Amino acid sequence: MIIAIGSDHGGVELKEKIKGFLIRAGHEVKDLGTNNQDSVDYPDIALHVAEEISQAKAARGILLCKTGIGMCIAANKVPRVRAALCCREEQAKLASEHNQANVLCLSGLTSEPEMEKMVKAWLETPFGGERHLRRIKKIANIEKKYMK
Repeated sequence: MIIAIGSDHGGVELKEKIKGFLIRAGHEVKDLGTNNQDSVDYPDIALHVAEEISQAKAARGILLCKTGIGMCIAANKVPRVRAALCCREEQAKLASEHNQANVLCLSGLTSEPEMEKMVKAWLETPFGGERHLRRIKKIANIEKKYMK
């Protein structure tokens, strides 16, 4: 699976660890920055990763900043992106199962073991089907109404 990944300076260290984890799991990783501790604006990175998802150039995306909040807000402005900020493994699992989230947002403060659990759960949990699809279609209708 092709996974786009990006972080600002607050998440760059964890991004590098996630890249290694994804590559070891057999995924192709598109690193869209940043690659050092120099300050960058998280909306720019979020946009790059979200566009990869929206344009079907990557199947999934992962975004990191110090809290994960800014990345999640920015990514969710792009059509066809369903970004979920997760802090626990169960949230990541449910983001896939219930929301079919195609972007996982994480805090750069997350521990490496917890990060691996969340990424694994998010990638391996299948979408839960019809009951949840009805709700996702409603989200898509909101998107159509306001993103013209």
